[in-house]
Amino acid sequence: MGAPTSRVGRWTGLLALLAISCAGTPVSPVGSAGARGVEQPGAVRRFAFATTDGKVIRSSQLRGRMTLILFAATYDTASQAQARIVQAVLRQQVPRINVLLLALEPPHHKMLVEAFAQSLNLSYPIALADADTIAGHGVFEGLHHVPSLVLLDRQGRERWRHLGFVREEGVRRAISRHDDRALSPKTTSAE
Repeated sequence: MGAPTSRVGRWTGLLALLAISCAGTPVSPVGSAGARGVEQPGAVRRFAFATTDGKVIRSSQLRGRMTLILFAATYDTASQAQARIVQAVLRQQVPRINVLLLALEPPHHKMLVEAFAQSLNLSYPIALADADTIAGHGVFEGLHHVPSLVLLDRQGRERWRHLGFVREEGVRRAISRHDDRALSPKTTSAE
């Protein structure tokens, strides 16, 4: 097809190379140093973060659907690649899930975060983390790496945590593994 001629094409190529180079990052479940997803529900995560459009997104608003939270930073190219992958997962996910990008950036970086979301054409809410969350404290204790992903179940309990970049297939696998409605007794198979 030839070399990309647009700026978007060049970024896509760069992000693809980055995705390939970061593919071996292990999954870190909540409360464990292992390399597999959490099998038992974690604690309910209660939070409220200011969004870039001046609203507040609360954990209570997200209950009833699984929620994928992307921890990202505008200066990090892996965060850009992960944000695009999360966008693709959101677009194709059935049953629907909630998605939130939590920027680990101080409030005075709001314009940078807005530009980040706009340049990547993200359709999901973008919020700014508070100082405790940026420092790795608060409701998501120990999570201050970018990119990182957290999956909450329908009740808001943390079920899966991944520090570092993860491919689309890995995100989809985590969602399906922890979706208590994905498998009915009729479709369950012995493994």
